[in-house]
Amino acid sequence: MSLNKLKKIIIKRADGLCEYCKSPANISPQPFAVEHIIPKSKTGETTEENLALSCQGCNNYKYNKINGLDKLTDEIVDLFNPRKHGWSDNFKWSDDGAEMIGITAIGRATIDVLKLNRIELQNLRNLLANSGKHPPK
Repeated sequence: MSLNKLKKIIIKRADGLCEYCKSPANISPQPFAVEHIIPKSKTGETTEENLALSCQGCNNYKYNKINGLDKLTDEIVDLFNPRKHGWSDNFKWSDDGAEMIGITAIGRATIDVLKLNRIELQNLRNLLANSGKHPPK
């Protein structure tokens, strides 16, 4: 399969949202990336199962990381993998929708490593919530 066709499949599957922070690509000032969940540097392959749509911020913070520290349990755990883990099984939104809350070790470690509550994301979520477009369905 061509890389272009694969990229279109990944974007459609993600419904145009970053698969980590859930930001919409259609209003981002920077292009989103199709990133390797398991990085190529750690034997990850360029396959549909190992690719995710990611905003530039999440992609930059994730870089080649596959695990992180859950500060609650003091354990190193795998980061959220959108092909293996359900988003709502690991995360929920704060009451006002501005913050992601990790409800599992995977969720907590992923929020910390990818900085999923960085102020820019909280500002975006507040703006989207005020226009009825957040949280995403």
